[in-house]
Amino acid sequence: MNDIFSLIIVLLPVLLVFIGLLVVFSFVPLGLWISALAAGVKIGIGTLIGMRLRRVPPARIVMPLVKAVKAGLDLSVNQLEAHFLAGGNVDRVVNALIAAQRAEIPLTFERAAAIDLAGRDVLEAVQMSVNPKVIETPEVTAVASNGIEVKAMARVTVRANIDRLVGGAGEATIIARVGEGIVTTIGSSQSHKEVLENPDSISETVLDKGLDAGTAFEILSIDIADIDIGENIGAQLQTDQAEADKRIAQAKAEERRAMAIAKEQEMRASVQEMRARVVEAEADVPRALAEALRQGKLGVMDYMNYKNIGADTQMRHSIAQMERDKGPEKEGDNN
Repeated sequence: MNDIFSLIIVLLPVLLVFIGLLVVFSFVPLGLWISALAAGVKIGIGTLIGMRLRRVPPARIVMPLVKAVKAGLDLSVNQLEAHFLAGGNVDRVVNALIAAQRAEIPLTFERAAAIDLAGRDVLEAVQMSVNPKVIETPEVTAVASNGIEVKAMARVTVRANIDRLVGGAGEATIIARVGEGIVTTIGSSQSHKEVLENPDSISETVLDKGLDAGTAFEILSIDIADIDIGENIGAQLQTDQAEADKRIAQAKAEERRAMAIAKEQEMRASVQEMRARVVEAEADVPRALAEALRQGKLGVMDYMNYKNIGADTQMRHSIAQMERDKGPEKEGDNN
């Protein structure tokens, strides 16, 4: 028992030293510091420990710094660490600076960091400055002055403008402006045949408008990839207008017919009213005659003359009716 206790007392300092070394090596990136010195990057242990205290992964700073020094860039630890703490991608910024240096594009660290913090891929922007990108617009439909629909698709070759990447509009704006230019050019053409015969006129007109103003790109060329004929919009509009005019005319005719029917019904009502008045007046005649005879204002001979006149009038009406009835029969015999 005493031997075991003595062994523990002897090994305890060694164990404590070993644990202490593990803690130190886990907190202090000694291997990273050695790698930086081997690459010619002068950085102190205290700086690496400070990064740990500031919760900055030292490898995220040291490795891009080594890359930058090997490429001949003059960058400091404070610049890279400040960009990391601001939420930027240090490795991507350094790669963009190296690519810009190789392509002889003037790009400072401050500009690259600003582009990265603005949410744009600064490395992709540098690559696009060297190798332009082709943006294909969706199918744009426009109508020429003669009413024929024309459908066109364009390919826009753009190059990134490093100076306008911060605050400049993106690809969506380029596509919208090119589409608007295509619609304007086709709409100003007198005939769709002009567009089909010379599609380059669309490219030239749109390119002269300066559509890349205020954007993060520089338009190099606009090429019409496809052009096709659509529907005859003018004829459809004329057909629709004719149909509308027809319906209006039908509505007005129906209105006049309804007014005529109403007027006819009104006249029939007036005639019936007049007939009712005549019947009423005829009903008053016998009473008036009786009253006149009773009062002595009408004699017997006068009454007889009145009856004779009535009979004569009735006979004339009968003769006239017989003549009207015989008329169609005679015409049929003659035929």
